[in-house]
Amino acid sequence: MPNDMTVGADLIPGEGPGQVMPSGAPDPTIHLAQPLRHLPRHLSRRQKAAIIVRLLLAEGAELALQDLPDSLQGELVHQMSTMRYVDRATLKAVIDEFVYEIEEIGLSFPGGLENTLSALDGTISPATAARVRELSGVEIAHDPWVTVANTPVEQLLPLLEHESAEVSAVLLSKLKTSVAAELLGKLPGQSARKIAFAVSLTSTIAPNVVARIGRSLAEQLSDRPAKAFDDDPSERVGSILNVSAATTREEVLDGLEQEDTAFASAVRKSIFTFANIPERLQPGDVPKVTKDVDQTVLVTALAAATGDLEPVANFILDAMSKRLAEGIREEMAERGSVKPADGDAAMNEVIAQIRTLETEGEITLITPDEDD
Repeated sequence: MPNDMTVGADLIPGEGPGQVMPSGAPDPTIHLAQPLRHLPRHLSRRQKAAIIVRLLLAEGAELALQDLPDSLQGELVHQMSTMRYVDRATLKAVIDEFVYEIEEIGLSFPGGLENTLSALDGTISPATAARVRELSGVEIAHDPWVTVANTPVEQLLPLLEHESAEVSAVLLSKLKTSVAAELLGKLPGQSARKIAFAVSLTSTIAPNVVARIGRSLAEQLSDRPAKAFDDDPSERVGSILNVSAATTREEVLDGLEQEDTAFASAVRKSIFTFANIPERLQPGDVPKVTKDVDQTVLVTALAAATGDLEPVANFILDAMSKRLAEGIREEMAERGSVKPADGDAAMNEVIAQIRTLETEGEITLITPDEDD
């Protein structure tokens, strides 16, 4: 904003020729016979900003001043504390100038590297964003606790495991109760008790200490290397094996058992094949699946479900309407034997439809027990 704005002499105490006079004392520079007018004087950008902020607060506006750097917040508070009143003419002039500058803005940028990276989220690769942060040594300017609160529980858990009980207590206190409870439940009993006790010691902790802890935790989270894949490796292998031929799937799983038993077990839990339908799919969801599967494909899949897979075919048919199930059974009888490759392909189409409906939120699969 231009710096040629003027205010009344009493706006800022102790500056220039118009210093604040005691209440009721006449100004010796003004003749009583003349109309009382405020003499023009210089107004800085900080004073104008303080006037606009005070006006918006008086009108009940909600300002996110906490997003400003601490230094700017401090300067604003100091500036407002030195000001007294503003006459109507000056207030109108400041408002007009402020509105003019707002209307003249054609394009604005986020401001700051972290805000810019947030604006570009999804348009640049995570690896690029991480490299830019590392090279620039970016300092988080916004509230670091917002970053911490938006971090998945799986990434917060290692912080609790490696930080002191006192820091962990502050972390839990700044999170939603449900998230804090989930984190606490994932810790060993002794660690959870220490942190819970440490929460009782946070009543006298200073705000600046909490802010420093938040910045430290946020920096640790931002220092994590970017992940090329969002899902777990076992889930990726399981997704591949879901649509693989049964013989290939079993050979791979047998090989994984010999190499890494724990990883093989995790892969088995993530696998959802045709054989898993009765234990993972709700009977009431079967019609949702079958209505969007080509009937020829469905008949082929069910006709191929012989031997150990026959209970799967019966589960699907029993969940259908009686009339539809009878019609499909007749087509299965006419179809006769099915080549293994054709049967696997048809079964994979049924599984793909189930996965699609799960992703879209149309159905919810039953989660297998951890002990299975």
